[in-house]
Amino acid sequence: MVKIKPQITKDTLLKWQRMVDLIAELADVPATLIMNTNAPDHRVTVTSEGKENPYKVGRNFQLNEKLYCFGVMKNDGELIVEDATCDPKWCDNEDLEHGMSFYIGYPLKWPDGELFGTICVLDKRYNKRAMMFRKGLKEFCHVVEDDLAMLQEVERRKQAETKLHQTIESREATIKKRTEALEEANIALRVLLNNVELSKNEIEQRLYSQIKGLILPYLSKLRHLEVNKELQNTYLEIIEKNLEEITSQFSSKMTKIFETLTPTETDIIQMIMHGRTTKEIAQTLSRGTSTVDFHRNNIRKKLGLNDRKINLRQYLMSLA
Repeated sequence: MVKIKPQITKDTLLKWQRMVDLIAELADVPATLIMNTNAPDHRVTVTSEGKENPYKVGRNFQLNEKLYCFGVMKNDGELIVEDATCDPKWCDNEDLEHGMSFYIGYPLKWPDGELFGTICVLDKRYNKRAMMFRKGLKEFCHVVEDDLAMLQEVERRKQAETKLHQTIESREATIKKRTEALEEANIALRVLLNNVELSKNEIEQRLYSQIKGLILPYLSKLRHLEVNKELQNTYLEIIEKNLEEITSQFSSKMTKIFETLTPTETDIIQMIMHGRTTKEIAQTLSRGTSTVDFHRNNIRKKLGLNDRKINLRQYLMSLA
């Protein structure tokens, strides 16, 4: 149940107005009232229309033991006062200033049992017709309480809908923040990848420059050098040291793979990477194609590709 009671709608008040006018006509009383209680105040919410009705909408009473409606609340049920002037308990109540000595009233409650107020009829005389209409008045009491229940359910749904909208807005805001955070992370990642690519390009360029400056000249000299074993060995030692210096800064997957291969497998794997076919490799090594296929199968086993349909050259190139 909602904690805050809903406001009575205009349409509901118009319905209640028609109802109290009908009760006043059927019970033949000058005043039929629907009162709303907000202790200590007790206010006229709807009043029947008629010249002899002294009670106007909005009139406020202070709850006390001399107020008819207080007796209804105390009884938590029906209160009948046939003639207040002859009743010591009610002979000095506030309504006698208008001569209203006759009263019938019932409590009105919200669905949770909390008091809303009262519905009552008043007259300046004992009203036999009103006494006979008590069951009808009680039925109208139930109509009002059904309206209160409906208003409360509407209010509950409104609050639930408002809460749902707030939850949706909160989640949308959270999603928006996370999306923005992801976009920022993606931007940072792209920048990082660009930097990595630049670094990779710089490393490759530096490596190329070192090979071009430290290795290729000596290879060229060896290529044009007449037979001179001592000088050839010197150049080869220089090349070997320079290569060690260049490659000492790098550790690739291919280097680790070469460590697991035999010399023949190493030769074959490099020729595969250069696009040589099995037949071409066999001719280069002066071996049969079956021997090359045997080594290729061993290489696939060592790389964990034996049961996988992966092109060996493409896989090797991806590691280079």
